[in-house]
Amino acid sequence: MEQYDLIVIGGGPAGYVASIRAAQLGMKVACVEKRNALGGTCLNVGCIPSKALLESSEHFSLAQYKFKKHGIEFSELKSNVPQMIARKNEIVKQLNQGVAGLFKKNKIQWVQGYGRFSAIEGDYKVIEVEGASGKTQIKAQKILIATGSEVIELPNLKFDGKKIISSTEALDLQATPGHMVVVGGGVIGLELGSVWKRLGAKVTVIEFMDKLLGMMDQQIAAEAQKSLTKQGLEFKLNTQALGAKISGNKVQIEVMDRATQAKETIECDVVLVSTGRRPFTDNLALDKIGLAANEKGRIDINAHFETKVKGVYAAGDVVAGPMLAHKAEEEGIAAVETMAGQAGHVNYNAIPNVIYTWPELATVGMTEEELKQKGIAYKAGTFPFMANGRAMSMDEKEGLVKILADAKTDKVLGVHIFGPRASDLISEAVTVIEYGGSAEDIARTCHAHPTLSETVKEAALAVDGRRIHL
Repeated sequence: MEQYDLIVIGGGPAGYVASIRAAQLGMKVACVEKRNALGGTCLNVGCIPSKALLESSEHFSLAQYKFKKHGIEFSELKSNVPQMIARKNEIVKQLNQGVAGLFKKNKIQWVQGYGRFSAIEGDYKVIEVEGASGKTQIKAQKILIATGSEVIELPNLKFDGKKIISSTEALDLQATPGHMVVVGGGVIGLELGSVWKRLGAKVTVIEFMDKLLGMMDQQIAAEAQKSLTKQGLEFKLNTQALGAKISGNKVQIEVMDRATQAKETIECDVVLVSTGRRPFTDNLALDKIGLAANEKGRIDINAHFETKVKGVYAAGDVVAGPMLAHKAEEEGIAAVETMAGQAGHVNYNAIPNVIYTWPELATVGMTEEELKQKGIAYKAGTFPFMANGRAMSMDEKEGLVKILADAKTDKVLGVHIFGPRASDLISEAVTVIEYGGSAEDIARTCHAHPTLSETVKEAALAVDGRRIHL
């Protein structure tokens, strides 16, 4: 039986990054991954392919609605969805190869197949791997569970992969549907709904709650909803999806207004169910080592990412916290650094969250609603993109930057952005929060002109009532 210092179960953001860091620290590492490609959900059917399609569809939208204003005219415009899908697949393939190359460079053994616990032999944990060629066993003193998450299937909306689909199938549609109903107005639903709306689909979003993006700062969320509505997405809030029937090439989905109890049937071409994800801990045989998932399906860990079984660690979507690839990466690195006797650390107050609609939403730290709920005295400063020279030159004037700072110390408590390239702008805020910086620190930092980043500086100035360009 092959023996390792560390066996990582799962080759996604937490698993493959942890494997690389562990190898850098001198460990002999094996990574067990069920797919025939590394990178997990994020690289294969999540973050990367969705961003590729968002980028392609945004280019199409720009050509359709904004190029003429820039003095760019042409006689005919059409979308080539199969080419967009092919481009997306090529990006995924290249990144798959890149991760495999990093494994080779760092001498990490990739064991393809389903990994599950088999036994404990002294200080060693035995992992059984079931692959295409049968079963094999490997063992190590330390195990990192990094199996990620999977889409939630609703009992009344079972996936058939064609008419009632998950995000995985929504990334591979070969033609733009006439009408797509999206069940769930969260991150995935809004991003993929945006893709297909830009490419010509009618998109109706069914959201169970009475507002979109309840976890985000509500001023920012409201701006996003207004923008998406203006783009043509239709929202039915406080609405429950009751079930769906397939008739020929159409789907009839029945929904109910939760306030009035009124029901209606919507006919569409495809239903995208995007109501969240659940930790993937099935078939791990946790009971073989005395472990079990908690009531939320997650694995409990201590401050050092270790479970109650010595030498068994967990990171990423299978543990508490937001299901974000970058959070998983940080946890994977912190876990193996802790194993190596170093001070692995994740600051959960400084984890950014991004929604890649257009304009983008990006947030870090506490929302205004959370500050009010906790009774924390704060000051707020905002600055709109419409007053920023670079945004005007780009013709991207929607949105604003909002900074929340402690009323007494001026320490930055939260930053929320809705606007162009918010995903890039948020990094400055993350750094300031990580180092315990103040709004004054941002305000006194020189920002290049003309750039979108000047909106962050101006919002910081606004915290103290002294913004310059408005």
